[in-house]
Amino acid sequence: MRRLAQTALLALIGAGLLHTALFTDLYLRYVKEGLRPVLIASGVVLLLLGAVNAWLDLRGTREPHDHHEAHSPGHDHSTAPKVAWLLALPALSLLLYAPPALGAYTAAHSNGKPVATTPKERFPALPRTSPLPLTLTGFTQRVQQDPTLAIKGRQVQLTGFVTPAGAGGGWYLTRIIFTCCAADSQTVKVRVHGSDAPPANTWLAVTGTWHPAGRLGTKTAEAGLDVREAHPIAQPVNAYTDDLPLTPS
Repeated sequence: MRRLAQTALLALIGAGLLHTALFTDLYLRYVKEGLRPVLIASGVVLLLLGAVNAWLDLRGTREPHDHHEAHSPGHDHSTAPKVAWLLALPALSLLLYAPPALGAYTAAHSNGKPVATTPKERFPALPRTSPLPLTLTGFTQRVQQDPTLAIKGRQVQLTGFVTPAGAGGGWYLTRIIFTCCAADSQTVKVRVHGSDAPPANTWLAVTGTWHPAGRLGTKTAEAGLDVREAHPIAQPVNAYTDDLPLTPS
């Protein structure tokens, strides 16, 4: 790969990063929102490296021909392995192709490591709002860790996307959460009872009450919901967080 091609590749990758981070929300499919400045900075650095590479190439063309011949004969240091061209593929994907978001397939085939639910010594009193908006993580914590059993009988509203439960039937309301990026994503799932499974990856706002299974307030309690209502919603722009429920569309 000649220096000119190396320059073009650096510029292409840098432009792809800047396009994704500055002009679209697609970067949220790769990393969490707080890393956007890092992506922008990386794109700028790659463009600058491309510019430096171009300047060195231009300067090199002006040097005497015999100067180049003075270097080790038989070795062309201006080339790189042809496999390096494969780097152009992810760069082009950033510019031309939007990869699908992680969803039900990822959640169903995850390694079983759920999103961390840090034990709480004390839970604040729940507001009287009904239905009560909760995150999937918050609902799971209340079900499995709250000794006051405040969630018992309360009508709650949760949002997420549909993940089929597998051979046993049923389905989960799911969120995939980025700690840093897609590589370290974790899942939090709430089993839904009393409703046929909608199509996988459908985003829903689900209203219902805790499904009695296990001892409430302990780890034996199932993070499950007896569904009362379920409304389709639009997928949020930042789908890889466990935010409070969205207003149904």
